Amino acid sequence: MDQLPPSHDAYFHVRIIIGIVVGLSISRLLTGLARFVQHPSGDKIYPVHLGWALFVFLLIIHFWWFEFRLAEVPQWFFEFYLFVIFYACLLFLSSALLFPDKMDEYAGYRDYFMSRRAWFFGLLALIFLVDLADTSLKGGAYFHSFGLEYPLRNLGYAAAFAAAAIIRNPRFHVVFVVAALAYQASWILRLFDTL
Repeated sequence: MDQLPPSHDAYFHVRIIIGIVVGLSISRLLTGLARFVQHPSGDKIYPVHLGWALFVFLLIIHFWWFEFRLAEVPQWFFEFYLFVIFYACLLFLSSALLFPDKMDEYAGYRDYFMSRRAWFFGLLALIFLVDLADTSLKGGAYFHSFGLEYPLRNLGYAAAFAAAAIIRNPRFHVVFVVAALAYQASWILRLFDTL
């Protein structure tokens, strides 16, 4: 068997495919947002939907930032590679759910979002559970460096997303998206401002 490349070379290879999927995710979000400018009299805007688009955008750029730590994985296996691509694909799917190809059957983004909220929030719950495994890939010391807040945060988000999937109350959704954005921004600025 030929000698395998060093781990950092393997990570560079993995990073390329992750970058493609992340790029597609951001492109989907930005294209969806650009539609509001291109066709201002088109589909009705729903502020909660826009808030979640911002949340997912923040999630995606944060993902790309913290995945740099995968360079420290001592040895890459196909399962790790597949797992990280799966994680990136979940982020793409959340972007695609926010901005569908067609809106013909909906009265606007509020109608669309509320009809697809179980899928969207189910996907977000899964993303935060998958993130626990992703952080474990980077080593036990790294996982524990975030303290108890990290697993509580992810499990709390997953539970809140599961609740949001079934709750229709518009006030709940307004408060939830504002709180989620504020907490996510706080989390990133407190713990991930530098590599």
